[in-house]
Amino acid sequence: VVAFAQRAATVDKSSLDKLNHWLNDWCDKNPPYNGVNWKCGQEASIRVMHLACAAIILDQTHNTPKPLLQLVEAHLQRISPTVLYAVAQDNNHGTSEAAALFIGGDWLARNGNKRGLKWYKQGRKWLENRASRLIMADGTFSQYSTNYHRVMLDAYSIAEVWRHRCSLVEFSEKLKNRLCAAISWIHDLTDDETGDVPNLGANDGARLLPLSDTDYRDFRPSVQLAASLFYDKAAWKSNGIYDAPLEWLGIDKPSASMTKRSESHHHDGGFFVLRDTVKRNFVLFSYPKFQFRPSQNDALHVDFWVNGENVLRDGGTYSYNAGQRHIDYYGGVRSHNTIEIDGIEPMPRVSRFLLGYWLKPSNVLYKTDSRIAQAGYKDYLGRKHLRQVRIKDDRLIIFDRVVGVKKRAVLRWRLRPGSWKLDDRTVRNGEHSIVISTNATILRFEIIEGRESRYYYEETALPVLEVEVSEDCTLTTEYKFK
Repeated sequence: VVAFAQRAATVDKSSLDKLNHWLNDWCDKNPPYNGVNWKCGQEASIRVMHLACAAIILDQTHNTPKPLLQLVEAHLQRISPTVLYAVAQDNNHGTSEAAALFIGGDWLARNGNKRGLKWYKQGRKWLENRASRLIMADGTFSQYSTNYHRVMLDAYSIAEVWRHRCSLVEFSEKLKNRLCAAISWIHDLTDDETGDVPNLGANDGARLLPLSDTDYRDFRPSVQLAASLFYDKAAWKSNGIYDAPLEWLGIDKPSASMTKRSESHHHDGGFFVLRDTVKRNFVLFSYPKFQFRPSQNDALHVDFWVNGENVLRDGGTYSYNAGQRHIDYYGGVRSHNTIEIDGIEPMPRVSRFLLGYWLKPSNVLYKTDSRIAQAGYKDYLGRKHLRQVRIKDDRLIIFDRVVGVKKRAVLRWRLRPGSWKLDDRTVRNGEHSIVISTNATILRFEIIEGRESRYYYEETALPVLEVEVSEDCTLTTEYKFK
């Protein structure tokens, strides 16, 4: 829908006929409330938001054709009765469905449908509620996921675009403050030149507002749009392809711009960020402080970026439906840069989306003057892991202490693809090297082939350094780079 509308507004006027043909065919093949395409309230909500995007691009928000209004109304009749189910999930289902009700309800009301006002008010209520409930004061979103963070931001962005375009009452200061915090959170993790971000948390491949010809992993278009709308600042001052959503949706680019923080501690969500803004080097260090349900065993994971390249990496998600083997691997400790003790997950998996015995943080320490971050946990079996991270000049230094090892502990570093060579307790790849030291006997020091998924349902190989010990110990990892 969005792509046809963009083409119709610019180079190919016949695309409007194609768009209407596709919509008519879809309606014929998918009568309301029958079939798989009506099962999910969030999916219906995304369709409403895409129809609204098309209406904005084609200037059809007022005097909208009756068949299009009937299609929107049919969707709101599907979404509204089950919105409490979406809200109960405490995730992006609630934000998406609230945005659809807000936009679609006002759209119907301003075109003469009196039922629209009820849906508009319902949507506004839940947009306010979800921002207060799901976005923590430090900007962390309830799903602890970079991609679901983007999904949430895009839903609020299109709602704000509609509100602004239709001169509706502004959202509350609390909503705007929470959105600004969320924008800063993701802006700090977005590479300025590629738009890539750490592959943190669950990722189902969603990209809510495909308004720019950019890679799926380029987060800059979404961050630029949200920052311009809620922050009244551009995330990136210079002009670029990431400005496309502003142009398509008729939003002026602010003259002021954001700056990245050199370091930050997101104490509500459990994240440290240490950054060298000159060299595009930064560390993301996550620890288990859960106000909402976690989806991956990534406690004390470290993501490391050097000159914009992800050199210590998260495995991603791959798929929710590819079987238990993939769920266990990508959602488990083996897919993260941390330590596995005795082959047992620190939080046991209860179901496809649920983990039990949520971890709690311990020994949390943050020293901004010396750029040191520290955190630990004790799991349900009494095993302990304490990690301290320090970035200094041309090296990243990580200290690990494990207690409660009965059989073995395995430290894993998931490396960028390349020609890594083993040399005693050192691995090298060009100007990058990793040195491991410990007070324990190393039983195994090797590079194995692991898997990563940067895009949903796609996986590729990558080298994984595994260091195995059989006793309680301290391990030191020193990553040197230039």
